[in-house]
Amino acid sequence: MSTGLWRAGGAIPRLFVLVAVVVVSLPTTAVRADFSGAQPKKVMASWYGHEFSGRMTASGERFDPRALTAAHRTLPLGTKLRVTNPRTGASVLVTVTDRGPFRGRRELDLSRAAAREVGILATGVASLWVEVL
Repeated sequence: MSTGLWRAGGAIPRLFVLVAVVVVSLPTTAVRADFSGAQPKKVMASWYGHEFSGRMTASGERFDPRALTAAHRTLPLGTKLRVTNPRTGASVLVTVTDRGPFRGRRELDLSRAAAREVGILATGVASLWVEVL
């Protein structure tokens, strides 16, 4: 005979386990879906700067707009990226240290220094090529 927990609320613990398994596996799945292999991917990117200077990032470091860093929603923190502006050919190597962007269809936020290197300071938003290294 089953206990009252399994009869009355048994679906909740099983649902919790299912959700936990899915959540734990999401970042890896999302990374593979976004950046399968070493193929560059075209993304909408923006930049953020001095207004966030000194704030803690998701990696636990303080944000420095002079550092060559980036924010991405799903890539593992510490991931190295080559970001290239297709209009100018300028590229920069950045490290993912934060989460974001959380605005529109943008997939990458660059630090001010990284944005300067690829030449998007004036436009603010641009379509860039991103390659996971």
